[in-house]
Amino acid sequence: MSPTRSTTSSEAILVARITELEERKAAIAAEQSEAILEFARAHAASQTAGGTVDPEALERSIAAQVGLACRVSPTEGRRRVRIARDLHDGHTHVRALHAVGALSEYRTATIVAATAHLSATQRAEVDALLAGHRIETLGVRRIHDLTRTLAARVAPAAFAARCRAARTGRRVSVRPAADGMADLSAHLPVEQAMACYAALAAAVDEIAVRPEPVTRGRGQVMADTLVERLTGQATAGDVNVEIQVMVPVETLVDPHGPLPAQIPGHGPVPVALLTTGDGRRTWRRLVTRDGIVIGGDSRSRLFTGRLAALIRARDGGRCREPYCDAPIRHLDHIRRWSELGRTEFGNGRGLCAFHNQVRETRGWRAGSEDGTVVTTTPTGTRYRSELVSAHSRPHEHDHVA
Repeated sequence: MSPTRSTTSSEAILVARITELEERKAAIAAEQSEAILEFARAHAASQTAGGTVDPEALERSIAAQVGLACRVSPTEGRRRVRIARDLHDGHTHVRALHAVGALSEYRTATIVAATAHLSATQRAEVDALLAGHRIETLGVRRIHDLTRTLAARVAPAAFAARCRAARTGRRVSVRPAADGMADLSAHLPVEQAMACYAALAAAVDEIAVRPEPVTRGRGQVMADTLVERLTGQATAGDVNVEIQVMVPVETLVDPHGPLPAQIPGHGPVPVALLTTGDGRRTWRRLVTRDGIVIGGDSRSRLFTGRLAALIRARDGGRCREPYCDAPIRHLDHIRRWSELGRTEFGNGRGLCAFHNQVRETRGWRAGSEDGTVVTTTPTGTRYRSELVSAHSRPHEHDHVA
């Protein structure tokens, strides 16, 4: 056999192996979805057997436990529970394709999400129509558009109600990005979004016809115009802002050292980059050693003032529960105040609203052991989170058997 033919044969085997693994991955995801649904039903039955249970609290508890087990956020855990539920409530054909690995987890989730507003009977109608379109060969966007079109045909009134309800979810959010950047997003009705984009695009044309040389790209001009019009500043670089910066103690000794400053919730950034521009900067410097903010304590029941700022900074502005990246909304006593837990730095942690609420659900407990917070779920499974800054160690969350 010639070297070329041997190489081609080897490559073909590898491609076949990749295909096989992709199918197995999808099939395993389908099996996991089955287990999630079984757990949700079993946990709901065990909790309701002990008496009346708040349905919302029960759903939070299930979503939180699934999120921890899958090592994802509780929001993703809740999404997986709902997908497992709806997939087994009308999507017979889609579920069969998913089970044999012909339909990936993402494509399956896309179909389920597009029919979430339908009843089980209506989902079954859409599922039957999808069976005639060889959906296993379609890309994600085509599957999304096809499913929504069929859902609109099967239940036009429900589709119109879904679109009306979606407009109430308009919002603006900001997410940290790498290298001292952040993504500002607006979720808007399509006509409003297009009008905003057209206005920013028009700003590019206005600058292009000026006699001065253009030194910025199209995207830069649109971004700068957005900042200027929202803040009312003459130029984008002149915005006023208070910056909370965590400065390693080593940097105080050697200002030219390699350690960068940290902006809680946004990660590392060179301090010099933040001092550019003519806007007013207010610095709140928090000194750290090995990623841990030095703090104090308080006799107050609530975490307030500088102590609250220290805890938020230490936790990086993000929920301290494992696998959750939601912003901190509440400061929680690890050892409850009612159990004589003190309002001090070592007994405080930042939590999102979801995890602060789920802790109050029956069966959930939290405690501290050797500098770590241990969360115990109603099944007795324990998860550990170290009380250090989110950026100081790459593997901060561990599952305790």
